[in-house]
Amino acid sequence: MTASTSATPAAYADLTVDDITIVDQGLLKRAVGAMALGNAMEWFDFGVYSYLAVTLGQVFFPSSSASAQLIATFGTFAAAFLVRPIGGIVFGPLGDRIGRQRVLAMTMIMMACGTFAIGLIPSYHSIGIAAPALLLVARLVQGFSTGGEYGGAATFIAEFATDKRRGFLGSFLEFGTLIGYVLGAGTVALLTAMLSHEQLLDWGWRVPFMIAGPLGLVGLYIRTKLEETPAFKREAQLREAEEHARPKLTLHALLTRHLRPFLLCVGLVLIFNVTDYMALSYLPSYLSATLHFNETHSLFLVLIVMVLMMPMTLALGRLSDAVGRKPVMLGGCVGLILLSIPALTLIQTGTLLPVFFGLLILGALLSCFTGVMPSALPALFPTAIRYSALAIGFNVSVSLFGGTTPLVAAWLVEHTQNLMMPAYYLMGAAVIGIVSVLAMPETARRPLPGSAPSVSSKSEAHAVLRGARLARELDEEYALADAVRAVRA
Repeated sequence: MTASTSATPAAYADLTVDDITIVDQGLLKRAVGAMALGNAMEWFDFGVYSYLAVTLGQVFFPSSSASAQLIATFGTFAAAFLVRPIGGIVFGPLGDRIGRQRVLAMTMIMMACGTFAIGLIPSYHSIGIAAPALLLVARLVQGFSTGGEYGGAATFIAEFATDKRRGFLGSFLEFGTLIGYVLGAGTVALLTAMLSHEQLLDWGWRVPFMIAGPLGLVGLYIRTKLEETPAFKREAQLREAEEHARPKLTLHALLTRHLRPFLLCVGLVLIFNVTDYMALSYLPSYLSATLHFNETHSLFLVLIVMVLMMPMTLALGRLSDAVGRKPVMLGGCVGLILLSIPALTLIQTGTLLPVFFGLLILGALLSCFTGVMPSALPALFPTAIRYSALAIGFNVSVSLFGGTTPLVAAWLVEHTQNLMMPAYYLMGAAVIGIVSVLAMPETARRPLPGSAPSVSSKSEAHAVLRGARLARELDEEYALADAVRAVRA
């Protein structure tokens, strides 16, 4: 029995082959590739800021102590996350109304412009307080555009993917994110290795941000060449046939009509992003600024861990298609509870090999989420509101918990003088993650809510229909048996 067959209940028994979405494999590959590449470019832009946090603190907040500089820099980093829900509220409904592809092109160019602008800002020594103020404005532009990025990209791949392989194909989105992070970390690590500290402070820090301009143009070109998703096309046709416009999804409507999936989305994104920003954004700065570990070495170690995470992400995405989304994510949450303290203990040794293995443990646990979330989150909502609901829910959670993780972790370490606080923070997030995963429905190898089955060929579509007929016949037999037992009783 095929995956689609096993996931096809009697409710689909009235479908015909024409009702089932048969995905063109060429379009599917282009869609997945374009989202992965576009996401890589977006997250190169966004990630570079994290890897240059210590340097940026010295450029824009020179009068503070090293710890205060780091907190101020991550405070500006976190500020961008405060406007992400606004970006989600704007871009999400727009994506449900005019299409996913158009909105994703907008977010691409806006992110590139915001990042490029950071590279042009004069230092604090040149223009004083205006320098960090301009940095904040550029970060707000980045945050606003990113508010429509992840939800749209995840929706785009999920709606193009077949039910049987949605986990594996969705994992390419985070594969692209890791490519962006690796390019960002690699660029920064190369600069810190080649330039003196004075050169890096003078002009070297600008180089990664200046790369954003041409990258944005490439990403924009890629995304404008895509077709709309089959699910959105079908939804648009239905809306046109019914001759009424889709009502706008307000935050109030989302919280009243779709509260349960919205809360599940927030909880799942919390554990995903707390782990992500702790492992890939905060810990490199924690190593250099707090533990006084060599900055170049810490960046290279994180770079190696992210490279190793790439195949792990794809493997766990594929695994989720086989065993389900919930077991893979539960494994990551339980692993964080059991292994966060040992991982931080290894990192605190300050010795190259133990630090690497500590980071690798967290990277492997993070892969349990990067491999599964792009397919699990879009499946929480129906097609008509998927982009809106996911963009709002994702960014509310990221703003409250994910983007603030480096700031809160740095503050906790500074004020408690307890170097183990990042581990405790991860463990607390993992408890929330377990509750969220247990409460969510299993969505692997099943159609997206409100959508017909999605398959890769006509033969698979016929297998779905055979499964539906079999399910209907079994239901009829069970109903007959129940009726006979009732008469005998």
